[in-house]
This record gives sequence, C-alpha cells and structure tokens, in this order.
Amino acid sequence: MLTLALQKSGRLSDRSLALLTESGIHLENGSSNRLKATAGNFPLQILYLRDDDIPECVADGVADVGIVGLNVVEEKERSVRVVEKLGFARCRLSIAVPRQFHYTGLASLNGLSIATAYPRILRKFLDNQHLQATIHEISGSVEVAPGIGMADAIFDIVSTGSTLMSNGLVEVETVMHSEAVLVATPDLNGDKAAVLESLLFRFRAVMKARRYRYILLNAPNEALEEISRILPGMKSPTIMPLAMPGWSSVHSVIQEEDFWEIIENLKAAGAQGILVVPIEKMIV
Repeated sequence: MLTLALQKSGRLSDRSLALLTESGIHLENGSSNRLKATAGNFPLQILYLRDDDIPECVADGVADVGIVGLNVVEEKERSVRVVEKLGFARCRLSIAVPRQFHYTGLASLNGLSIATAYPRILRKFLDNQHLQATIHEISGSVEVAPGIGMADAIFDIVSTGSTLMSNGLVEVETVMHSEAVLVATPDLNGDKAAVLESLLFRFRAVMKARRYRYILLNAPNEALEEISRILPGMKSPTIMPLAMPGWSSVHSVIQEEDFWEIIENLKAAGAQGILVVPIEKMIV
C-alpha cells in the first residue's frame, strides 16, 4: 500500500482530494478531521498533515509520496523527488514594498529589512543577485510587517495581489512561481513504485482532460475540408453523415486555451449547432 501525505485543510487540500475523487479513488473515512484515511478501491492510505511537515515526512519515509506546494519543497530543502506538477494551487513568491517606496530596481533592496516566512528561498535569491538585505523571519500575516515598522518590505506568496493592495503594498519582483506538486521518497521501488505509476496514470488522464473540451457540430459537406483544418482533433476529427442530405456531424477535441478563437473560425466556416462539453478523463 502506498502512503500519500496531504495538507490537512485549505484550498490545496480540497483540490488534492478532488483530484483523487476524479481519479476514481474513494476514501472510506475521508474526512480531514482524521489523521488517516484509506481508499476502498485502490492500495492507498492518506495521512493528513500540515503542509510544512509534508516534505520532511516524505523524506523520512513516514509517507511514500505527498502533495504540497513547490514553494514548500524549495523552502524545506529536504531530500524528496518532484514526480509531477499538478497544475493547481498556482501562485508566485514575490517581493513587495510600501506604495510610497521609490523602487527603481533590484539595487533598491540593498540595506532593507525584508519580512518573510520563506527565508531560504529569499536568501538564495539575494545571494544570486549579490544583494545585501536583512531577512526577518516571521509566520502568519507577513503583509502587515511594513505597516507596523517590523520590516521595510516583504517576501510572500501572491495569488491575486488583493491582499498586498489592501495593506498598501506593491509587488516589485517575482522570485519564483509555484504550484502543487507530487513528491516522492528518492528510493521508492518495488510494489510501491508500481502503485505510484498507476496513480500517476490516473492523475495525468484527469489533468489532461481539464485542458481540453469535446466539440460537436453540424456542417455542410462543402465546408468539411476547411472545418477539418480548423479542428485537427487528437489525430483527425470524426465525421459522420446526417439524415439531412449534404450535411455531416463533426466531433473533435480542442484545447481550452484556444476555445474562443476556434469557435469563431468554425462559425465563419459554416458550422452550426455547436456543442462543447467537458471531458472527464483523457488517455492518449
């Protein structure tokens, strides 16, 4: 049985549990109020932990794998292997200064005191940029540090930037981008490695499906060549004749990021009755 460490609560926990559910894995006692849960239809046990503890537990073999933010992996510097980027809980770690601060570039950071919960990542950045600044390590609401005179600037997670704005701060330098990742102990092998591969197969099918949409449309036969050019699909679109002479039904798959441009081109080419539906799993 494979042991997977998950964040006990929060958005990353919710998204991780949703990924397991979409992957067909059902937990018999799945409440995060418990320390452990077991899957009834897959050889998987869940440990609910604080996110800061997950890299250490995986490195020490208490858990075989874990889902945690890449920023936590980088900060903790434990011996774990990043197996897969999972595409959710995306954020960035940035330096922010008070709105009234006259920031002209990286050199402006010299001599400042910077508050952060990620001192190792910040220290690496400052050293690589040959900057001299004092790091003030704190936890909790880092963004209030400049307002109460604790620090001149902050280094923290940024998602939308609304928290910075509400505290009179401006983001000036992005140090790294982060997202949820699946990490594993470096020496995982044997049966557990096989279970991990099975888990990855399911995760990848779900994650790939999220980036695509299934599209169905009706088109006059004289427009099929142009529509097929617009809709290459996985290999090529599926075309089936309709009961109405001279018309066909076209089925294909499109990437979510190209959706609106493709729809406009299809309509211009003569497509009608366009239906777009989500894909649950995608295996290629």
